[in-house]
Amino acid sequence: MDHLDLQFRFSATDDTGIFTGYAAIYAEMNSHGETIKPGAFRKTLAEHKRSGTRPVMLWSHNPSEIIGVWDEIEEDAKGLRVKGRIIRETARGAETYALIKAGAVNGLSMGFRARSATRSADGGRVLTDIELVEISVVGLPSAAKARIKSLNSLRSGRSLSAAAFVEACRKATRSLEKRK
Repeated sequence: MDHLDLQFRFSATDDTGIFTGYAAIYAEMNSHGETIKPGAFRKTLAEHKRSGTRPVMLWSHNPSEIIGVWDEIEEDAKGLRVKGRIIRETARGAETYALIKAGAVNGLSMGFRARSATRSADGGRVLTDIELVEISVVGLPSAAKARIKSLNSLRSGRSLSAAAFVEACRKATRSLEKRK
């Protein structure tokens, strides 16, 4: 009789609370009638880098509810791409993480000062130089496409449900039975 010893290892999930998204999308008019031009964040991002600071991560623009830190903030062809970490050891951070993970909240919104802007033909503001102060996780962003795109809840970036694990074991068993 042939025997095959299998060893299974289980590790606890590493719910890091790391997420990515866009805090601003270029050329998208927000609910305040503002659009952002590419390059509008160049100066403020350079200033933050020089001074060793970052915009604050808040819950719904509330300065008394810091919920995490921004690890990466950069302009790309689409807009202002961000990567941040929710601090789950805080009450509001744990609540925010649960809301994001459940899909109940996925908006991002910026607190800023417009240093340079022009008027568009329709009377809206076109922002060309922005001082970025904070980026908040919100339920209703003023820019519809300013959203969280992904949330890493496992070290590997993938989750394995109990049903998926059982199915993987069945497939492995069938594969081994075919070898006999």
